[in-house]
Amino acid sequence: MRTEATARVSGVRAGTPAGSSARLGLVNDLDTLVAEWLSLPDVAERLGTDVGRVRRLVQDRFLVVVRGGEPPAPRVPAALLPYGCVLPDLPGTLTVLLDAGFEPPEALRWLLTPDDTLPGSPLEALRQGRKTEVRRRAQALAF
Repeated sequence: MRTEATARVSGVRAGTPAGSSARLGLVNDLDTLVAEWLSLPDVAERLGTDVGRVRRLVQDRFLVVVRGGEPPAPRVPAALLPYGCVLPDLPGTLTVLLDAGFEPPEALRWLLTPDDTLPGSPLEALRQGRKTEVRRRAQALAF
């Protein structure tokens, strides 16, 4: 169960119903953290596969998508695919966050928000091979 502290870290107040205007604000807030968004066809092209395979990657928690843009469509931050493939340590970290009760926009926000104690964002730490520290912090948010 998520606590008030977890809700503050994830950017959503405890007791905020899913689909509320606060949730919409969270998705809009992501636009300030994400330099480049990719559509599912763009992700498929970058990975050298088809859109069906990209959808399976999302279902299997190798990638996370949020709906946004105009018209609203599923999209993925390009930062999750830094080398033309899924960041290797991302799937396990997404599993920890989503199992802890984070919604996809909350998980992305946590991964992309700079943290002075890392330093950098959790996603940057994953790129640097510091998955143990990132996952330890993600697990701590669940309690």
